[in-house]
Amino acid sequence: MGLNVTFIEQGGKRVTASADAGDNLLRVGQAAGLPLEGTCEGQMACSTCHVIVAAEWFDRLTEASEEEEDMLDFAADARRTSRLSCQIDLTDDMDGLTVSIPSQSSDARRM
Repeated sequence: MGLNVTFIEQGGKRVTASADAGDNLLRVGQAAGLPLEGTCEGQMACSTCHVIVAAEWFDRLTEASEEEEDMLDFAADARRTSRLSCQIDLTDDMDGLTVSIPSQSSDARRM
């Protein structure tokens, strides 16, 4: 069963991406052409895949690990609902998940 994830880009443009349960949010965003660099490829050694989860979704996700919280300390424009997209594996009950790309996010792959 497919699900949809909505990414809100820095300028407010909404991009809806199709995904399957088990997909990783970082890879879904990258496949949709969004500026989620993911320099460490999901090893939690950077914060270049930082997203801001919509408030209504934040408490529905599994809690961030201590390691993820530590990396978020380095993320630009981090907020209470910030997460590393590489640490969010999608499940069927996440259909409609909405996340924002932080305003200070950049992707060196696009330069």
